[in-house]
Amino acid sequence: QVQLEESGGGWVQPGGSLRLSCALSGGTASSYAMAWFRRTPGQVRRLVAAISRSSIYTFYDDSVKGRSTISRDNLRNTMALQMDNLKSEDTAVYYCAARLNGGVVSWGEYSSDYWGQGTQVTVSS
Repeated sequence: QVQLEESGGGWVQPGGSLRLSCALSGGTASSYAMAWFRRTPGQVRRLVAAISRSSIYTFYDDSVKGRSTISRDNLRNTMALQMDNLKSEDTAVYYCAARLNGGVVSWGEYSSDYWGQGTQVTVSS
């Protein structure tokens, strides 16, 4: 059974940076497209960034484009999201996701095969 575990969340001041990490176990990361979603209270999970199995293709939501970089290391079965120039509206619970079929686009909340438990990111002064 594939399991995903996030780490790296926390509190940061506006303008600061955080690096989120996701470790995949119980499977081979290179078999899955992987992504980061986030959820704010009362909202569904929304796709933030995604990366293809071989890292050739990436997707970024407009809200984080230019401020975030998604990457993966298939040898270590890990994925990361570097977030810079963080804003208060980036405050959310961030989830790692993986899916066996499909690419980096058209990835809704119900298109994921596996989810992590989530990690809180809080941006405030």
